[in-house]
Amino acid sequence: MSTPSVLIGLYNPKSPTNVGAVMRAAGCFGASEVRFNGQRFARAAKFHTDTKNVTQRIPLQQQDNLLDNLADGVKVVCVELVEGATALPQFTHPENALYVFGPEDGSLPQEIVDRADEVVFIPTVGCLNLAATVNVLLYDRHAKRATHTDYAALIQQSRDTNNRLIKKAR
Repeated sequence: MSTPSVLIGLYNPKSPTNVGAVMRAAGCFGASEVRFNGQRFARAAKFHTDTKNVTQRIPLQQQDNLLDNLADGVKVVCVELVEGATALPQFTHPENALYVFGPEDGSLPQEIVDRADEVVFIPTVGCLNLAATVNVLLYDRHAKRATHTDYAALIQQSRDTNNRLIKKAR
């Protein structure tokens, strides 16, 4: 069984803090690539916020069109507050997907939404920030996948030297 392709597309992100948090989420949830367009983040990238150095494992690529150079079978999923979109709790994630997120201070262009295979939204009152939205989406994808995970081993592998807590039986 092949590893699913999970790509994150950021449309003209502005905040290096949000992009750094997106990279951390990509690393935590096993995304294979993060791509972005626009110039705002490229100008702000000198403010290094990838605290786990995820860019050493997952490419962070700038490209003019987020939908270019997709492998066959990759579905485009826009994540945006769009009338007629599917609520995330009811959404079935495709095996291979490019999830496209709008900028912190705007929305995706209509032409990207029109090219999407699916459009989903996270049912909140108001909107989440970019990094929070990516985290919720990737967690939802992870939670809905039928996997056999040794959670005890995952905890031991994931925590750092500052966390050696153990829950004692009562």
